[in-house]
Amino acid sequence: MKRIVTIAVIVVIVIVAATVLTMQRRPDLSKYEGLKRPRIVEMNDQRMLVVEVKGDPNVAGQKAFSLLLRTYYRMKATPKGAKAPAPRSRWPLSFTTPKSEWLGFYGMPVPDGVTTLPSYKAEPGLKMELTTWEYGQVGEILHVGPYDKETPSVDNLMQFIKEQGYEVTGPHEEEYLKGPGMFFRGNPERYYTIIRYRVTKAGGLGAVDTTR
Repeated sequence: MKRIVTIAVIVVIVIVAATVLTMQRRPDLSKYEGLKRPRIVEMNDQRMLVVEVKGDPNVAGQKAFSLLLRTYYRMKATPKGAKAPAPRSRWPLSFTTPKSEWLGFYGMPVPDGVTTLPSYKAEPGLKMELTTWEYGQVGEILHVGPYDKETPSVDNLMQFIKEQGYEVTGPHEEEYLKGPGMFFRGNPERYYTIIRYRVTKAGGLGAVDTTR
């Protein structure tokens, strides 16, 4: 049966792996309620542990998240337990790209002082690095609900960005505040995902870099 692919389907499988190792996180979700309405804010650049992988995210993504989180939890300087940050992902290519060619960047925020990777073994096709994700002005919105029903939230955010006189200058990004549990899928209607794009004033001179 042919499957209709939406923006959010890329993370339905891979985020399960992520939440298994971040279950100790219990963020105060009430502070994100205002984000159900789109907004444009300033964000600082963020040091990131990132795994890059090419291919169908329902297959390659699981391997990437496994390597990412396994490495993150071995690093002495990274916050653990309730202080662990939420995982993120970035998708620089058009979602009309064949799934076998999709490029995903799966990341975990790390302290600025982290400059070296621990030893690790990666399967062929996986590339891991410490890098910095640039932010600046971003447009973002909180999506509450299943990953495969994000499209209205994305459309709402895009319309808001345009109405405010901005344009998108970065890749589609998602930050996973709450998802499936360790042993149970939970209630998908209560999944919390921040959808985010870097933006700049329309007609500005900012260069577009959709790879990071």
